[in-house]
Amino acid sequence: MASPTADVSVRVAWSDDAAAVADLQCRAWLAAYAVELDPVQVAATWSGAMRSPGDARNRVLVALERNRVVGYAVVSPAADPDCDPVADAELQELVIDAEERGKGHGSRLLQAVVDTMQADRFTRAVTWAGGDADDLRRFLTEAGWAPDSAHRELDLDGSGETTLKQVRLHTAI
Repeated sequence: MASPTADVSVRVAWSDDAAAVADLQCRAWLAAYAVELDPVQVAATWSGAMRSPGDARNRVLVALERNRVVGYAVVSPAADPDCDPVADAELQELVIDAEERGKGHGSRLLQAVVDTMQADRFTRAVTWAGGDADDLRRFLTEAGWAPDSAHRELDLDGSGETTLKQVRLHTAI
């Protein structure tokens, strides 16, 4: 007799997932950056982006446990001026619910991200990680990503008071 297994998966997000992704993003941003986002407004933005992504290579992927969204990733052509948007993809965001970490959701989601990038014929991937995002950087480094010496500082709330220093990581895919 086989032992029971968890019902876990990763798939492309549907517009019906917008509220769950927005809730996860709002909680993650509050914990990481002390920035409060309006979940209704964020859900509307996600829904629009999921329904009409602009470029066929813009994708939102969700990690699921049963039918519950426990993580998400955003993939697109790289937008940095020193990147080639035909060859270079960008992992814009990778978020796993804090209570769901360590269960394999991040690894499954990252593998689906790479598979998606390869299907879109990208050959390199880049992502930005906060200077204090040690867990994310360690996770990506263990998966083969490495810093490439690029860095930036983002103004998260438009006031100049909440800024985020980031380093860029990259990997061949």
